[in-house]
Amino acid sequence: MVEEKRPLAVDMRKITKKFGDFTANDQIDLQVEKGEIHALLGENGAGKSTLMNVLYGLYKPTSGQVLINGETAEFTSPRDAIAKGLGMVHQHFMLINPFTVMENIILGEEPVKGLFLDLNQAKKEALALSDQYGLRVDVEAKIEDISVGMQQRVEILKALYRKAEILILDEPTAVLTPQEIEEIIEILRNLASQGKTIIIITHKLDEVKALADRCTIIRNGQKIQTVDTDQVTEADLAEMMVGRSVKFQVDRDQQEPGEEILHIENLHVKDVRGLDAVDGLNLSLHKGEILGIAGVDGNGQSELIEALTGLREVASGQILLQGTDISKSTPKKIRQLGLKNIPADRNRRGLVGEFTIAENLILELYDQAPYAKGGLLQKSPILSHAEDLMEKYDIRPRRPEYFARSLSGGNQQKVILAREIDADPEVLIAAQPTRGLDVGAIEYIHSFLVEQRNKGRAILLISFELDEIMSLSDRVAVIFEGNITAEFKASEFDEKTLGYHMAGGGKNA
Repeated sequence: MVEEKRPLAVDMRKITKKFGDFTANDQIDLQVEKGEIHALLGENGAGKSTLMNVLYGLYKPTSGQVLINGETAEFTSPRDAIAKGLGMVHQHFMLINPFTVMENIILGEEPVKGLFLDLNQAKKEALALSDQYGLRVDVEAKIEDISVGMQQRVEILKALYRKAEILILDEPTAVLTPQEIEEIIEILRNLASQGKTIIIITHKLDEVKALADRCTIIRNGQKIQTVDTDQVTEADLAEMMVGRSVKFQVDRDQQEPGEEILHIENLHVKDVRGLDAVDGLNLSLHKGEILGIAGVDGNGQSELIEALTGLREVASGQILLQGTDISKSTPKKIRQLGLKNIPADRNRRGLVGEFTIAENLILELYDQAPYAKGGLLQKSPILSHAEDLMEKYDIRPRRPEYFARSLSGGNQQKVILAREIDADPEVLIAAQPTRGLDVGAIEYIHSFLVEQRNKGRAILLISFELDEIMSLSDRVAVIFEGNITAEFKASEFDEKTLGYHMAGGGKNA
């Protein structure tokens, strides 16, 4: 017996969206059935978010047609989309931190009683929605005081409060902990079971398999295929997404590390509250090795990186880089001595979004010839330098004059990689180097880190992704409560062992 198809909640036909002469979406068809969870899968920069911004009224399509519940819809703004029953939860949440949860939920749609706000009614409605869909939030709490996972729930409640029947979520698990990911998957399944239509924009293959009924794959702005997720493997999805087979495990030959290049002794670093975030830490790093730092977030990783790069004061202890104590050095001096950094937050620490790609690639060289002459920037050599690096590191699109903020996450990360590696580092700190990236970009970054290690460079890898630590590291050091509590060679650790020590199991051994 053939299963009867459900009616379409969303029907996008031949959608094309151009920005100047760049085509972000090229005649894409997307059909989403009522009550299903539909994944929109693609590499960073494939055109997923652009397509959903068209659906939500943020962009007007260059050509094509959108139907909602069988009726033609021509949205000129998100307000039009909201009126048609759409809601969108963006990757970067649109919340006001000093406001309470309830104030954020009702903002712009406040219930009134006569001339006054009816806060009792607002609270009643917010609590009813929270209970109905299992979202469980404290409506009196301020946004700045709740977790990222709870903030995401508030965004969903905002949409539901506005009567959304179709929910679009952009990278819904990008900034969540493993426990929060499990919770949001359960919440979305519950919403779908109660008749809501869910579209998730993602590049995570396991997320597609765990959550979606169907998946539409987009590559380079074009639709590749729509598949039932229970009929394909993660490898199938990866190949459709990037257009080739993808290695999930990087090839890494064993090699003997060289001489010690970074030595950290009895390091103490305070956090913003004045407490010891790094508490007597000892560590050594050698040329030609990748040393992975494994640990649960909040155990001193951020403060350690900031101390190593000169961005946070060292309370006591030594950091020796090639024999020179850099514990009191400036960031510029540390970089001149050969320590470069791929920061965990590429937008806050790695790039200037309002600068062009070309300008970001010379952030450390802007005052040097041939990029500057007589105190003035020289456009031609700057563009030539950018074109060379964009070709070498496959940064797309090949438009050095584009603003860095306009690039996808994967291509932003490649800009940082290109700049840091081109500076010929002796030591490279790679902090969360693949956070938010698709499987193709992850493969590229991992291969590149191994290549640098093979060239004799020393790499300090700090990641919350245990699979990443295990697949790349020659040695692993576990950090717990600001100290290194265990160290293992590549042949000595497994997931269970590392997890035990990451939870503090070996602290007093």
